Amino acid sequence: MPELIPILSKNEIDQRVTAIAAKISADYAQSELVVIGVLKGAFIFLSDLIRKLSIPVEVEFVRVSSYGTESATTEKIRLTYELETEIKNKDVLIIEDIIDTGLTISFLVDYLFAFNPKSVQICTLIDKQERKKKRIDIRYACHVVKEGFLVGYGLDFAEKYRYLPDIYHLKL
Repeated sequence: MPELIPILSKNEIDQRVTAIAAKISADYAQSELVVIGVLKGAFIFLSDLIRKLSIPVEVEFVRVSSYGTESATTEKIRLTYELETEIKNKDVLIIEDIIDTGLTISFLVDYLFAFNPKSVQICTLIDKQERKKKRIDIRYACHVVKEGFLVGYGLDFAEKYRYLPDIYHLKL
């Protein structure tokens, strides 16, 4: 039976999302901002985040896969749900649940720049330091962790644990 070790409580998550939303609202007060959620993991974070913003935004989703049902990335990145919203000359903020190796987010940034946005920045719930293979500039990070396989609040392992309101280290 896997063990769940608490990392962030629902209240801590809420406080950090509120703080990040205030920064984003201030930084993009004069912009035409499109937030792009990375499915499936970011949908809960994105939902909470945009309700705390004080600025109007367009919401879009993409789906990128690199894990399948494993606990480690396959490093084979596939775009399985493409961008449908026009982002040319607009500011884009990618909303991600967790940035681990940096490979998937780097792939996504390159993909989005092909549509000629004004800018592309990254907002992540979790910036995980353990397995970074690609250095990426993360403008907004709610929480930084050194290591561990995290689940809850949208983060999953083989499509399980997303429903948990807190974030846990899953010890297999």
